[in-house]
Amino acid sequence: MNTETLAAPVHKPKPKWLRVKLPTGKKYTELRSLVDKYDLHTICTSGSCPNMGECWSEGTATFMILGNVCTRSCGFCGVKTGRPDTLDWEEPEKVARSIKLMKIKHAVITSVDRDDLKDMGSIMWAETVKAIRRMNPDTTLETLIPDFQGNERNIDRIVEVAPEVVSHNMETVKRLTREVRIQAQYERSLGVLKYLKEQGIRRTKSGIMLGLGETEDEVIQTLRDLRDADVDVVTIGQYLQPSKKHLAVKQFITPDQFKKYETIGLEMGFRHVESSALVRSSYKAQKHLN
Repeated sequence: MNTETLAAPVHKPKPKWLRVKLPTGKKYTELRSLVDKYDLHTICTSGSCPNMGECWSEGTATFMILGNVCTRSCGFCGVKTGRPDTLDWEEPEKVARSIKLMKIKHAVITSVDRDDLKDMGSIMWAETVKAIRRMNPDTTLETLIPDFQGNERNIDRIVEVAPEVVSHNMETVKRLTREVRIQAQYERSLGVLKYLKEQGIRRTKSGIMLGLGETEDEVIQTLRDLRDADVDVVTIGQYLQPSKKHLAVKQFITPDQFKKYETIGLEMGFRHVESSALVRSSYKAQKHLN
């Protein structure tokens, strides 16, 4: 699963640097009204993202496709897991219309994992990108994709529609991957990112969450591994526990430590690093085009 949970942790009180103001402003109010009126589905609203007001005011929003039930059961993710519904082949047009109604300048598309499908949802992914391009020719796109179990034919469908940015999240360090991303593999995710770049994707991106018990050395090694895979952009944020059933927050990372990781990442050669407690995969996504 490639969306990130945004709910408050259950057991530990949040430190002051995790407190956020409620989203306000004319642009936010207009978009919120449209979302409610037309029942538009965005991760921004369903995930109660703390950055929603800021991103919407800049013309960026995130949409999830392939339903809302995931075939995987990651320990960090608040999305429902189980047997997904049948595909809605009108979904590409619905997402494209939503983007048009909201006048989104930069759209981020993500999805649940669909390991139940032969193509793992890659055909719907490609059709969604095509529909958005037809209806919104001036909107730039970032696709936050699953690993598609490393199947190159499925990944090629993303490559063929050539989004401006293709992202796939590592989520955590190698040692914790089996616990945090139960059906995922650290090396397979790195392989997906490397393959995307080898096939000509201009800008690749990945994200990790902190506070799950990782060490500083492990975070730095993950950053090295991402650079070795020729990844351009990395986001680093704080993990927050969505419910008592999910992995507990082991630690709250300080702003100074996030800043340190940003400096290290830039010194390694990443084009762009977003590193702070409230950073999520799509935070300031439009900046990553530069």
